[in-house]
Amino acid sequence: MHKIAVLPCDGIGPEVVAEGLKVLEVVAQKYGVEYDTEEYDIGAERYLRTGEILPDAVKAELAQSDAIYLGAVGHPDVAPGVLEHGILLTLRFEFEQYVNLRPVKLYPGVETPLAGKQPEDIDFVVVRENTEGLYVGVGGSMKKGTPDEVATQTAIYTRKGTERVIRYAFELCRKRDDLKNLTMVDKANVLTHGHDLWRRTFAEVGEEYEDIETDCHFVDAACMWFVKNPEWYDTLVTCNMFGDIITDLGAMIQGGMGVAASGNINPDGVSMFEPIHGSAPKHAGLGKASPVAAIAAVQMMLDELDEPAAAAAIDLAIQAALATGDVPVTTGPEGSTQQTGDKIASLVE
Repeated sequence: MHKIAVLPCDGIGPEVVAEGLKVLEVVAQKYGVEYDTEEYDIGAERYLRTGEILPDAVKAELAQSDAIYLGAVGHPDVAPGVLEHGILLTLRFEFEQYVNLRPVKLYPGVETPLAGKQPEDIDFVVVRENTEGLYVGVGGSMKKGTPDEVATQTAIYTRKGTERVIRYAFELCRKRDDLKNLTMVDKANVLTHGHDLWRRTFAEVGEEYEDIETDCHFVDAACMWFVKNPEWYDTLVTCNMFGDIITDLGAMIQGGMGVAASGNINPDGVSMFEPIHGSAPKHAGLGKASPVAAIAAVQMMLDELDEPAAAAAIDLAIQAALATGDVPVTTGPEGSTQQTGDKIASLVE
């Protein structure tokens, strides 16, 4: 029995999560997946009402779950960073979700802004280190608000943190497909201390994986090749900040935020799955948001929970729905959120 904690959170989050849970129910019945869900009142509304973001009692309960399914975080009445740090980063760091996994896959029927590129050209995955780097928040400021203001923020890289995410990427590359190509994205020509650690660790771990071809690309070059030759890539591994940037670029070349899902993975603990889009408050409650990314997050969650048949069925249903060309991948007409969920659920059946 899989215990799944559900955090619908803010804006369009509850709407798209509802469609993801709809598809989960159908696929679970078909493939005999046993699960139980518990929904938690976490997010902007609770914060504005009580001042609480993520109480210790809730964290303790989340720690006992097998997976967390999250909708979206963000509210116009809450300062940027409050909820993101208080919920997303807190869960990632405290639950050691050290891998952010981002498939970049162009589905048939989805338009890419890259001229001449087809689904077979855009199908790779980015493994982003998720608990170190600049996101640790080491630094500070002095003389704030004056002409002499100074601000610092230090990137933290450890051998342990670097090696474990690189090793995860090698293992994923080995089992992902027949290409067996792993690219590390860094800026070792300028960030000569921290990214020297990344390069050395990548080379040393790579000696254990003779079947995998390796390469290193500077982050600026990788951004160019994402646009010009995305077919070059199979599996990529990179640090927290660069991963945050290149995965948004990846989302755009795969058709937009509405189809992009992610997993925050602790291979030995509680992992969290979510669409990468924001809360889009102006669309909340209208039933216009595409739930495809939220449904794809369910597919990723089932895969991590070792339910490969159910996960594959959702992936095929998403592909079939999008191939029709009449499923919105951004915002659609009112009611399209539920209609899309219904269509994908029916294709699973």
